[in-house]
Amino acid sequence: MTIQKSDSEWREELTTEQYHVLREGGTEVPFTGKYVDNHEAGVYRCAACGNELFMSDTKFESGSGWPSFYDVINKGAVRLVNDDSAGMRRVEVRCANCDSHLGHVFPDAYDQPTGERYCMNSLSLKFDPKS
Repeated sequence: MTIQKSDSEWREELTTEQYHVLREGGTEVPFTGKYVDNHEAGVYRCAACGNELFMSDTKFESGSGWPSFYDVINKGAVRLVNDDSAGMRRVEVRCANCDSHLGHVFPDAYDQPTGERYCMNSLSLKFDPKS
């Protein structure tokens, strides 16, 4: 089930920075996000709707400046969209539950089990530590 809210409802619920990333497709400055260096065990969720996206054991150090994961919890958690903006071909990752922009996925994680690097914005994520 897809969550649908008005623009004003999203603006009320999200910080200005989160709104820019999640609803306008923005990107946070590399190496500034709060989850870049997070190594705790737990689950990463969509910051807008709480949809479970990534397990901490799939997070790896990519050196990109953004939290990187080699796989999603399940393929139905995200929607992949071709993105030809910024003068290059990329694949955008959107939350399947609320259609928020999360980041991009790249096929360049050769040392990871899937070969994929889900490069996410910390602002698009909420971390729930394992209890």
